[in-house]
Amino acid sequence: MAIHSDWGDWLVRAVEDADPEGIAVWYLGCNGFVLKAADTTVFIDPYLGLGDPPRTIRMVPVPFDPADVTKADAVLATHEHTDHVHGPSQAPILENTGADFYAPDASLAVAREAEHWTDEWDVTDDQLREISEGDSFEVGALTIHVEPANDPDASHPVSYVVEYDGRTFFHGGDTKPSDEFERVGEAYDVDLGVLAFGSVGNIPDKETREPKRTRWYNDENQAVATASDLQFDRFLPTHWDMWKGLTADPTALHDHARSFEYPKRLEIAEIGDRVDV
Repeated sequence: MAIHSDWGDWLVRAVEDADPEGIAVWYLGCNGFVLKAADTTVFIDPYLGLGDPPRTIRMVPVPFDPADVTKADAVLATHEHTDHVHGPSQAPILENTGADFYAPDASLAVAREAEHWTDEWDVTDDQLREISEGDSFEVGALTIHVEPANDPDASHPVSYVVEYDGRTFFHGGDTKPSDEFERVGEAYDVDLGVLAFGSVGNIPDKETREPKRTRWYNDENQAVATASDLQFDRFLPTHWDMWKGLTADPTALHDHARSFEYPKRLEIAEIGDRVDV
């Protein structure tokens, strides 16, 4: 299935042309990011699909066509849900660039057994690399640590801590608060952290298609509690822009965070924005 971008190729060309001093981070909407440091480019949870209308309806543009990506060293997945592991969004990046796909076992099962990436695209099995909590690995100039996540809707979620030249970026996937996060917050000095944030809405059930009260992401209090435990200097909320019925106003987090030591600052980004770490 070919993907067509609403924006042409300007965003991927901007990433390729960038020469950041630290880590440059572009928000791709949903929970997707592309990170660049030195000459290393890493995608985390890029999703370019349209959802499953009328159940899940994408509310933001498709920012690029994965076939236009010519430089990538790795694609990381936080968990196995469609908007985090999606062959049409991610396999063409692996095919075009030779990048490796790092993911926990349940995510790799989707790639190998459900979507057959190695059959449908020119992707080899040795590009699919299993990771788990406690692992650390290098991708070019970046050091990546795998930490726990708490997403009750996922089979095996993880979070990632990315380090480069004294800068630290945290991606929590769709995690909610966890008893593990005070330890993680003490272990790393997180300059910029991202967490999924959204409202509770009526979304058609996957089986019956009847409206069902649905909470997939942190509410305001959960998001701030998690950012506080993780001791974020800057907190960038994600996912609030994506699905009709679950969108939210990220500026509301200012009031919820005001009395806490962490996060020190709320960073609001829209799809396509660059934020420097």
